[in-house]
Amino acid sequence: MTIEIVQEFLGWCSIINMALLLWWLLIITLAHNWVYQMHATWFKLSVDRFDSIHYQGMVYFKICIFFFNIVPYLALRIMG
Repeated sequence: MTIEIVQEFLGWCSIINMALLLWWLLIITLAHNWVYQMHATWFKLSVDRFDSIHYQGMVYFKICIFFFNIVPYLALRIMG
């Protein structure tokens, strides 16, 4: 496996993961009440707790994208 293949792989992983994060943000923003009601049928959550869980999840996902996709991609770009 060459550095170029790994760079391309990490680049596409970054794009796909950022698209998933954007999708998550749009769904929570535009269909907040529907998503909350769907989750409230399964779990006993307040609206504040629901928002907090999703915000923390998005932050954690963004950090993981940065450290596991973007940083290695940039390191390989610098090396290659």
